[in-house]
Amino acid sequence: MDRMTTKKSSHKMFFFRWRFIRLHILFFFILGFNPLPAQQGVEFDHDKENGHLHLIIDGQEAFVYRYTPWLDIPHIWPLHSPSGKNMLVQQAEPYPHHRSFYVADTVRPEGKREVSTYNALYSGQSIGRESYGPPFRDHIRHVKFTRLEAGTDRAEMGMKLVWEMDGNIPILEDRRLLIIHALGNGEYLIDFKFELIASFCDVAFVSDDVHYAWPFIRMHTRFSGENGGTITADSGAEGEAATNMKTARWVDYSNVLEGVTEGLAVFQYPDSRDHRWLTREYGIFGPRRPDERSGRPFVLKKNESVTQRAGILVHSGDVKKGCVSDRYKWYIQDKWK
Repeated sequence: MDRMTTKKSSHKMFFFRWRFIRLHILFFFILGFNPLPAQQGVEFDHDKENGHLHLIIDGQEAFVYRYTPWLDIPHIWPLHSPSGKNMLVQQAEPYPHHRSFYVADTVRPEGKREVSTYNALYSGQSIGRESYGPPFRDHIRHVKFTRLEAGTDRAEMGMKLVWEMDGNIPILEDRRLLIIHALGNGEYLIDFKFELIASFCDVAFVSDDVHYAWPFIRMHTRFSGENGGTITADSGAEGEAATNMKTARWVDYSNVLEGVTEGLAVFQYPDSRDHRWLTREYGIFGPRRPDERSGRPFVLKKNESVTQRAGILVHSGDVKKGCVSDRYKWYIQDKWK
């Protein structure tokens, strides 16, 4: 009887030990072949001390909004592709005043001198050969965030800025709203809306028909046409010669880097008017204002405003594999909401 009991106990102990080992093996395989998922969702990482607002999608930085007061103008840099490559350049020769992803122009407030936020860098104090620092006679100042909301697949950034001259003389009030939509697999869309308001006096816009876009996008040189990148318009036209100063609904800039094809497209939201585009093989591009206000001086009377809306799509693949045409159609139908 004792032997039988001992034998049964031994079998029972063996069974539990084997079950315990099987559970550990199963647990090992689960961890080995199914790692814990990366952090999901859209969130902000706000470095207030340095004036940097990081936008994070599924654990990967998408872009950084830089608004520190010692900059000539606030701007977005860097901005990352789905594979994590920086797609934009913050400052490059021979045009160091270009600011990655930005809005700027040349205006003349009533009774005052001409002010160029486009060339704001050169209005600063010289700190070396072709180098400038604060204070800037012409600049754009970030005043405050009016909205910062983030969720599962989208985020909203609202902000108020002021265009100023000679220290702190206000020229234009600048209101911006960025709605960021996470599309999965590292792709995302920025729905960018901004309004310039002549809140302080009449303001004449005097920029030429060559140098500006609303907004400006300055691609990194490795994505540029000079390094194998392709500029493509919605018409199918390719390259600077076929797209610059031509009307378009959207323009895409794509290239192959380290065997991976990725691109950035800018969508002009329809407003019943044609918009010609600025495109350059060295990397800058963007939509202009409608023809009646493009390269032709016009005046905003006090309290009048001018607006623009554009979508910035960061995608995998080229213009076709990135489904740029179809995504433009979805964008203008506001199906991203």
